[in-house]
Amino acid sequence: MTTPLARKQPVTVRMFAQRFSSTPRGARLARRLTLLQLHQWGVPYGAELSDTAGLLTAELAANAVTHGRVPGRDCELALLYVPRILLRIDVSDTRGECRPESGAPGPLDEGGRGLLLVGALASRWEVLDRVPVGKTVRAELDLEP
Repeated sequence: MTTPLARKQPVTVRMFAQRFSSTPRGARLARRLTLLQLHQWGVPYGAELSDTAGLLTAELAANAVTHGRVPGRDCELALLYVPRILLRIDVSDTRGECRPESGAPGPLDEGGRGLLLVGALASRWEVLDRVPVGKTVRAELDLEP
């Protein structure tokens, strides 16, 4: 005889996606949309999760509009939030051949520190191919239950 599985509380997965222009203004909009959407999902402005997500989105979006820009093509922000489990931030662009490097910049380099920040704040991050064209940079935050 088998024991029935104990019912757990249902898990609600929340998703959000929005395209934005491949401009500095679009990158700012992606950050603001992340903060607004998290607030609507019950993560208040100024909370640690909100601040961290805003910073990660700002860095990924700035990289997308700076290094992944193709004139006339948009970038995309996608959020996946599972309360008390995971927050996933995806920023996609249409330039697949220009991949971010995870190496440390030299002491005199003017750039290249943004992904060090992403690596320090996110539980993990990776670069994925985007079908049919481009790439997606994904950062995930593991949330404590």
